[in-house]
Amino acid sequence: MTSSASGRTHPGLAEALAAGTVVLDGGMSNQLESAGFDLGDELWSARLLAERPEAITEAHLAYFGAGASVAITASYQAGFESFGRRGISRARAARLLVLSVELAREAARRARAGGTGRPLWVAASAGPYGAMLADGSEYRGRYGLSAGELERFHRPRLEILAAAEPDALALETVPDAEEGAALVRAVRGLGVPAWLSYTVEGGRTRAGQPLEEAFAPAADADEIIAVGVNCCAPEEVTYAVGVAARVTGKPVVVYPNSGEAWDPRARAWTGRSRFGAGHAEEWRDAGARLIGGCCRVGPAEIAAIARVV
Repeated sequence: MTSSASGRTHPGLAEALAAGTVVLDGGMSNQLESAGFDLGDELWSARLLAERPEAITEAHLAYFGAGASVAITASYQAGFESFGRRGISRARAARLLVLSVELAREAARRARAGGTGRPLWVAASAGPYGAMLADGSEYRGRYGLSAGELERFHRPRLEILAAAEPDALALETVPDAEEGAALVRAVRGLGVPAWLSYTVEGGRTRAGQPLEEAFAPAADADEIIAVGVNCCAPEEVTYAVGVAARVTGKPVVVYPNSGEAWDPRARAWTGRSRFGAGHAEEWRDAGARLIGGCCRVGPAEIAAIARVV
């Protein structure tokens, strides 16, 4: 038993996934945009860690209120390099990374005080190297860096996030199997469980590798408690669930986007949503144990997922 971000003693997230299905939150950015915030710069939602942290707490609360049991922090695009380009010192950047976990914890505390009786967890988001570049590279991978360089890039930020004591680390939107392997190595010894989640297209990583290759490094990594996919079209999920479960034998995490397409040059979404609660039932039946949504999936969709699963 562990004491989670909610302040209540209950099973850890790994134990909960072994026992049944857990509902994740939805997209942080679209919830903030719905509240009237302009996220049209390279820091995306991480900018509000420095400028309007209370807005991030309110976004987390909206998802807890909708039925989510796991909040993913607003640290996806946060990092020393990203903040450094805005003149934020390394020490201040580290503090903002810690703050991202504290804000989610505060939302969990307030949700519990408001009567939420279910267990609540906080997962600290660590986006891929491409998120720092803020040029759409997280949907391509193949950065031209060695595995060692990628591991050295990720480790300092992961150490800061782990020291803030989240319930898990969310190694998310990974486009490249090489980066996934580097992240598996980067979380060793941190003392915080993690999930590894790829963004995929056409049944392969965005960099074009087979999913069997991408998931394999996680199979024997004790730190990795779940594997899966996020920020992909809903139609990609069911196949990936089967591969992830078969290759690793671990619980599967899925949180696709709405099915709309992101235009990195225009920094806008195009197309129509294809996300529905019926998908969640299909994913659960296929073996997914941690289910939510990513970009353009809001509290209404998470509430529908919670009713289904």
